[in-house]
Amino acid sequence: MERIPTIDISPLRDAGHPDRAATVGRILDACTGIGFLSVTGTGVAQETIEAMRTVVRQIFDVPEPDKWDQAITRQNYRGYIPMGFFTPNDGSGTPDRYEGYKLHQEVPEDAPIRAACPLYGPNRWPREVPAARKTILGYWAELDAVALLLLGALEDGLGLEAGVLRSAFEDPLTNMTLLHYPPQAPDEDGYGIHPHKDTDALTIIAPDPVGGLEVRTRGGDWITPDCPPGGFVVNIGDMLELWSGGRLKSTPHRVVNRSGQERYSFPYFAVPRHDVVVKPLLEPIPGFDRPAVHCGHWSAEIWRTNWSDETAGDDTPELGTLHN
Repeated sequence: MERIPTIDISPLRDAGHPDRAATVGRILDACTGIGFLSVTGTGVAQETIEAMRTVVRQIFDVPEPDKWDQAITRQNYRGYIPMGFFTPNDGSGTPDRYEGYKLHQEVPEDAPIRAACPLYGPNRWPREVPAARKTILGYWAELDAVALLLLGALEDGLGLEAGVLRSAFEDPLTNMTLLHYPPQAPDEDGYGIHPHKDTDALTIIAPDPVGGLEVRTRGGDWITPDCPPGGFVVNIGDMLELWSGGRLKSTPHRVVNRSGQERYSFPYFAVPRHDVVVKPLLEPIPGFDRPAVHCGHWSAEIWRTNWSDETAGDDTPELGTLHN
């Protein structure tokens, strides 16, 4: 498949819908082919998306010193990510040309689950944007529902036991990154975000109208998703690829913003509960040989190895590595 299909997923809400089986089939074809799809019929209103986009712009309009006051730390990977702060995980290449704001699954300070996994906790909400918490958590909840709908379709399409994927997302480590990409000059080296694969299970993103997201086809070309207004771009991450024994494809993608405009993005990354061990639920396809991963350890290693002076150890899972 050398194109990214657009699929109306509204039939998934009705087990008896005459188009449900065909919709599941189309989703599976996209996820086993290019690993990306555009979805409509999600039930998420355009007004909700626009409210989210407005809040994201407001967060990045906060004065620079105030943003730095809310910056991520090694001890708390929540809050502001300064421009050019991170290079690819292997430490090579030009720093990525974005600034970000990291949010994790919101749980109270005294939640018992924090004793089991410190990645849970309250977020650092920007003081200067009082609408941020309510707007973002409302949007987040709607995407939780979309993710469960898609996971249910993949259970059906792969012939898995009903609920086997969805049950892994009770008390999940799902997270979001708010992103701002300034325009890149035509001759400027580097990327908004370098070519990579997502390390989560499923990513959902409302594409910015200025464009910039590029997906690598199996043939090695780079193409842009064609997503209608109000739709979302969805892609498979490494965890679902592993769960499926290599059938679902975690596909390299990148961001290059040569639009001459500011680009804003707010991807949602669906990650299972901290104690879930992801391993093939089906006999792996020929040539697919990846070890099982523990979600809590995997997630902690992602954040740790983002720091340029940290290196992967023998027990560090493969983190979205691209193999040529």
